[in-house]
Amino acid sequence: MTGAGAALFPPGRVGNKIADNRVFTLSERNRHVRFEREILPHLDAAHNLARWLTGNDADAADVVQEAAVRALSFFEGFRGGDARAWLLRIVRNTCYTWLRQNRAEKMTPLDEARHDAGERAANPEQTAIARADRRTLERAIEELPVEFREALVLREIEGLAYKEIAHVTGVPMGTVMSRLARARNLLRERLVPPEAAS
Repeated sequence: MTGAGAALFPPGRVGNKIADNRVFTLSERNRHVRFEREILPHLDAAHNLARWLTGNDADAADVVQEAAVRALSFFEGFRGGDARAWLLRIVRNTCYTWLRQNRAEKMTPLDEARHDAGERAANPEQTAIARADRRTLERAIEELPVEFREALVLREIEGLAYKEIAHVTGVPMGTVMSRLARARNLLRERLVPPEAAS
């Protein structure tokens, strides 16, 4: 095993044994094989979400590793379906726990009234995003409230459907749609010069 999944399991694993000489039972082995087949292909998406929520690669790697350990320990409860959405929900919850413990000051409550005001009829979003350089766009996304940022990343970067985002975030689909609209409006305000918006 190479790549992102290789870091999840100790390097001392050989065949059916782990470095501490514990022997896997057949059901444990099958569970690990199934986990590797169904969950590990989604580690890039997991890292991407964690990176956007935590703000850097090192913290994202720690969060994804913790989330992968949690996913493995609860994998028997996974009954099939969308493994990517299942893993991203665990990553999201792990990120929020990590943020509360390590960056409580960044977990400002969402002020719905503030972010709901001023929807514009014109949609210069595509033009502004196309003109903005990558770093400017990344900074603008990083400045969004975490709830808006996660909805935007899951939809626009990871390509999840509204229903999948609702499952991952544990909020109603209408809330997902509202958060996306507000996130896009905030990005528009930050990226489009005032004279271009009129």
